[in-house]
Amino acid sequence: MIENLQPQQAWDLLQQNSNAVLVDVRTKVEHAFVGHPVGAVHIAWKEAPDWQVNSNFIDEVKRRAPDRNAPVLLLCRSGQRSLDAAKALEEVGYQKLINIIDGFEGPLDQNNHRGKLGGWRFCGLPWVQS
Repeated sequence: MIENLQPQQAWDLLQQNSNAVLVDVRTKVEHAFVGHPVGAVHIAWKEAPDWQVNSNFIDEVKRRAPDRNAPVLLLCRSGQRSLDAAKALEEVGYQKLINIIDGFEGPLDQNNHRGKLGGWRFCGLPWVQS
């Protein structure tokens, strides 16, 4: 089963469970230049320029999160790619999958800008930028 948590709830779970793994499924560019949560493991779900699903995604997650009963939290820009990645992990036996609602940047506002209505960064949670 895939659980959906708000960013603050996800951060709290990470603080309380040392076995939990936070996977940032965004592209290399998003991860490096937009910023990413402190401690996040970067494994892109899709990558530019072809935007095909990363054929190594499952294997890379298995290397970083070998315990399929430990919480695996997934984060993208706004919550859709992370949900797709969680579904793929569920199919290979991961038991505690958590999609972070609104992702890192949150939904679009009335001016089509992200970062003003929700998401990890908006919530003031720890993050870094390259």
